[in-house]
Amino acid sequence: QHGRMILESVENGPLIWPSIEENGVIIPKKYSEISATEAIQADYDVKATNIILQGLPPEVYALVSNHKVAKELWEIIQLLMQGTSLTKQKKGV
Repeated sequence: QHGRMILESVENGPLIWPSIEENGVIIPKKYSEISATEAIQADYDVKATNIILQGLPPEVYALVSNHKVAKELWEIIQLLMQGTSLTKQKKGV
């Protein structure tokens, strides 16, 4: 279950952060204001990003560490590492 949620963050992108309207202005909810399910997904979004970053060679990490969304991060890493064992393994080569 938990591993699946982490994988979904990588495949589908992060939680679309809930927002509220106050005085005609739309603002994002605070972490303490989101539902338990949304909080779990937000936590797994962060875990997915951290897992990806931890497995990178230093030279790749330096290029991508400023990205905070797991899905975007993974797509950039795949482009940077085309032709390496990472992309060959994914393609089933």
